[in-house]
Amino acid sequence: MKKVLFIEDEQALQGAVKTFLESNGFSVFSAFDGEMGIALARSEKPDLILLDLILPKVNGFEVLDILLKEETTNKIPVIVLTNLEGSADVEKALSLGARTYLVKSNYNLEDILSKVKNIFEK
Repeated sequence: MKKVLFIEDEQALQGAVKTFLESNGFSVFSAFDGEMGIALARSEKPDLILLDLILPKVNGFEVLDILLKEETTNKIPVIVLTNLEGSADVEKALSLGARTYLVKSNYNLEDILSKVKNIFEK
């Protein structure tokens, strides 16, 4: 079973995505801030990370930068799932190593599942 780490501070979204992915055969664990997300990525070695950019303690750009510089976590694919729509934010996240950038308001749970599956099929 593939392990997904979801780093997101909005509890309602965290719960909905977790429940939906688990019902589709994924194991999902949660972090509600960037600091916890980095710690869980290091300890749990997930197969994929869903990452919000606007987070308490350590923002998503910093999380991405830290994880992709570390040998133990730099191979984990990251999908950014955020409300930031600016092209500069998209470019920055992709340049830091995110595989895909999703704006929350433009995607539903089925779309997120599809993107997650696409990463594992590659």
